[in-house]
Amino acid sequence: MSAADLDDAALAASLAAEAGRLLMAVRASGMFEGKALGKAGDATANQFLCHALRHLRPDDGLLSEEEKDNPARLAKSRVWIVDPVDGTREYGEARADWAVHVALAVDGVAVTGAVALPGLDVGVVLRSDQLQPLVPLPDRPRFLVSRTRPAREAEAVAATLGGELVPMGSAGAKAMAVVRGEAEVYLHSGGQYEWDSCAPVAVAAAHGLHCSRIDGSPLVYNQADTYMPDLLICRAEWAERVLAEVARLPANA
Repeated sequence: MSAADLDDAALAASLAAEAGRLLMAVRASGMFEGKALGKAGDATANQFLCHALRHLRPDDGLLSEEEKDNPARLAKSRVWIVDPVDGTREYGEARADWAVHVALAVDGVAVTGAVALPGLDVGVVLRSDQLQPLVPLPDRPRFLVSRTRPAREAEAVAATLGGELVPMGSAGAKAMAVVRGEAEVYLHSGGQYEWDSCAPVAVAAAHGLHCSRIDGSPLVYNQADTYMPDLLICRAEWAERVLAEVARLPANA
């Protein structure tokens, strides 16, 4: 089957996987390191993803972190939202906790997505159309936080609920850690953009996880302003308690 014949979910997964292979090849070439490696990887993956989507889904809109925004997407019902390298710093440092995001938002909802984790294994792609069983919950929730800037809300709620903080790199790696059973809560309040969460939310929601803003309101994509202030992705069993604890926090918590 050619790429042109793939349905949206299979296309997202195929593109994310191939972008991951390209990124690993760029890193293995030895031509770049550090920030230069991050820039080279971003450029290579972005060129591949955007060219493929414009060719294979020419009637859809497109939003990429690495492309100048085209406001024409706002008039589209279907918009592809991609992050060629989510976690450029981690990629440039040759760490494993980075990702490739490919998602399709329909009428503002993240409905289809794929998140590749090439740093773990070039074949690891989590998809919204191929579900894996969720693992049993541990007694204490594990909260995923930034390696360098842990969200104060996450620290506060974890302390109240007797939870454990788990530092990790990119947003996609964190969200997929919840899907994979490596943690239960990803609570982020430091600001992101649509491409940081669209694919992870599509995959997480398909697996039955709770996905929302930290006040419980919906995540809406394909907006004129692509900034998204906060995010909660967690096991559904913890959602009510986490949201309640966030609501109790003082404004400067």
